[in-house]
Amino acid sequence: MKMLSAQFPVESNITVEGEITYNGVPQKDVIKRVPQFVEYVPQSDKHFATLTVRETLEYAHKFIGAGLAEKGAETFTKGTVEQNLAAIEAAKAYYKNYPDVVIGQLGLQNCENTIIGNAMLRGVSGGERKRVTTGEMEFGMKYVSLMDEISTGLDSAATYDIICTQRSIAKTLHKAVAISLLQPAPEVFELFDYILIMNEGEVMYHGPREAVVPYFESLGFKCPADRDIADYLLDLGTRMQHQYEVPPPMGMTKHPRAASEFAEAFVNSRVYADLVGMIEAPMDPELKKHMNEYMDPVKQFRRSWFRNIGALSVRHMTILWRNKAYVASRVVMTCFMGLIYGSTFFDVDPTDVQVMLGVIFQAVLFMSLSQASQIPVFMEAREIFYKQRGANFYQTLSYVVGYSIALIPPSLFEIIIFGSLVYWMCGFVANAGAYIIYLVL
Repeated sequence: MKMLSAQFPVESNITVEGEITYNGVPQKDVIKRVPQFVEYVPQSDKHFATLTVRETLEYAHKFIGAGLAEKGAETFTKGTVEQNLAAIEAAKAYYKNYPDVVIGQLGLQNCENTIIGNAMLRGVSGGERKRVTTGEMEFGMKYVSLMDEISTGLDSAATYDIICTQRSIAKTLHKAVAISLLQPAPEVFELFDYILIMNEGEVMYHGPREAVVPYFESLGFKCPADRDIADYLLDLGTRMQHQYEVPPPMGMTKHPRAASEFAEAFVNSRVYADLVGMIEAPMDPELKKHMNEYMDPVKQFRRSWFRNIGALSVRHMTILWRNKAYVASRVVMTCFMGLIYGSTFFDVDPTDVQVMLGVIFQAVLFMSLSQASQIPVFMEAREIFYKQRGANFYQTLSYVVGYSIALIPPSLFEIIIFGSLVYWMCGFVANAGAYIIYLVL
């Protein structure tokens, strides 16, 4: 799925076979813009713990939902002037309030103002966090949604709710939704239209859900009436397949055993022939029209790097100030170390150049080393950055500059508190200009 969404890092030691196209366009031609058409929902739930559900979704809307109202307005041209204007206003209102739409679709109304949380900070439940992960990628009106093992850590009820919602979204918005699952429950299995079964890198079956049982029965594996279809299909790729064996049909000398044998049988099947015929059929002219109208004009990022800097700065400031333990510890440490330095060099002789330079050097060194406390915070946010940058939320430069701007206010506070204590306790020159120069240094 990472390969289909252009988020798999293809390095020199990796060989990719075959070709990936979108409406006939090779992936390499649009690889930087693929995240604007294809969304990838990762298996892990990585979010900023101190942001609420609503804030997380609203920031996603800012980054990848920008400009959709204007884009949608261009399509309303077939009615009268009044009808077109009414449709445009309705579309603008819809896109403006799309976070509320996503919250409603995913059933997050009861926890929208609750922080996400993590292993150390209590927040939403695991199922709600998975819904947030899904909802975060829903913005931007993507055409394809790829969801990677989203049932990990969830119970069957939560998994059913999420996939049922995705089925509704796919039918309503005419999206293609592909979900990989390890062991789906029977009610979850029934929600899918098409099934793809893979084992050891081989395709054992790819076709309609209704045809999967008759297909494997044609290979000599009958599903008992009291057995779940999903469990039956999973067992076919293991040694448990023997319990389903029936005499092979006419024309078959033995049952397929290994994944490669199942793949060979599938290639020679009618289901595979129908699939190939669908793929090799002439492309619908309407698809080419959509490609020219919607794919070609799309840029790599929805917003300019300057606008993203503003949003990222506000987000990082919010995250920083909500970490009350960190802020309190920084205030206490800054005041305490300022008093220690000030009392150690209390009222020093201003003519002793060596001591004065030592005081200034120690002050600069302390303020420099104190910023090292941001390294764990930065490393913790790294996986979130990789996820959002891979989805083209914002430019790398915007993230770095925005994060740096967010650190300016607390750094200024520390400089003023620590610098004032050291400056006046050490008996430096009582001059406003000299004091300001000292703080700047």
